Amino acid sequence: MICVSFFWRVRQGWPIPRLDPVITVRRSLWDEPRPNDAPPVGRLDWLLVGLYAAAVLVEGIARPDLALRPVVMVLALVLIPALLWRRSRPLLAVVIGWGVAGVLSVLQLGADARDLGLTSMMVILILLYALVRWGSGREMVLGLVFTTVVVVLGMFASATGWAEVLGASALLLMIVALAAVFRYRADLWQRQQREIRNEERVALARELHDTVAHHVSAIAVQAQAGGVVAGIHPEKAAEVLAAIESEASRTLAEMRTMVRVLREDDDADYAPRRGVADLPDLARTDARPRVDVSLNGSLTDLAPAVDAALFRLAQESLTNAIRHARGATLVEIDVRRESDAVRLRVTDDGQPGLTQEPGFGLLGMRERTQLLGGSFSAGPGPAGGWVVEAVLPVEAA
Repeated sequence: MICVSFFWRVRQGWPIPRLDPVITVRRSLWDEPRPNDAPPVGRLDWLLVGLYAAAVLVEGIARPDLALRPVVMVLALVLIPALLWRRSRPLLAVVIGWGVAGVLSVLQLGADARDLGLTSMMVILILLYALVRWGSGREMVLGLVFTTVVVVLGMFASATGWAEVLGASALLLMIVALAAVFRYRADLWQRQQREIRNEERVALARELHDTVAHHVSAIAVQAQAGGVVAGIHPEKAAEVLAAIESEASRTLAEMRTMVRVLREDDDADYAPRRGVADLPDLARTDARPRVDVSLNGSLTDLAPAVDAALFRLAQESLTNAIRHARGATLVEIDVRRESDAVRLRVTDDGQPGLTQEPGFGLLGMRERTQLLGGSFSAGPGPAGGWVVEAVLPVEAA
């Protein structure tokens, strides 16, 4: 009936059910790459090899009644290269190690011996662990199939009882599961590290944009003013050039700090972060637009992240006002404490620029505020100009 129903559906043009999830899982396992964190051969590996070789020799000498003792000892010593290759060539190591076990099972059948092997050869379990922990998907599949065949052959050659079959199967499954758990945890840890690095890159990009954009905008304004001053008051040109040099030096210093953070492998600290106490440095009365800064309330017990964010938000808002507010004569930066929150408000009296699409500056300010558990808004003010407002908790989220 199932076959008739299937062909009837085909003739009627009905869709045929597909096992896409099963196929996807199989392809995903088959295409699984090797972990990229496999350590090289070290002193512990050589110590393992030395202890194994010594155990083989001692056990071989202590068991004179062992059938085919010279052959068994030579085959046992063949496992030494497999132990060293278990992480770099896991499938080859499993083929060598468990292949030796298969050869011993065949010899056991031919010699009609009850036991033909050394206890020290249990080291091949390490090779099974290494296959699942360090092998690729196809290496795992092929290696586990090969291991299963060898295990079945060994149980048949030893005439193993059901209790021993269940015990051996449980041991092998436990080793495979343990290796899979460690592989999964290592992969999860690497993903977390990649996420952390990505977050650090975003933070560095935000810092880079805020810092460089502000300083470069100040340099551009000073340079434009310098062209006018040089023609009217040549004696003040030196002051303008000194201001340009100061801004350029600050930009270069902060750029070097960020590049050092990106290049160094060890953790490196940024330059000392500027906070609310440094906001008065943004004020200026001798340039257009004039910048006024007012601080109200207790602003000394802020969380470091909030303190730094308030300065960056004010700095970026000021940069946007200088660059985009046409005809602005005044920019006001107001920071005030409101219970368990701090409100930053930056306003200007200019006309919004022609560019209406938000750039990376507004996006970075919004992300910075949301990460700290605050709120952010930016847009035209009710009385004209542009208003940027951010509310941050005193303690960062």
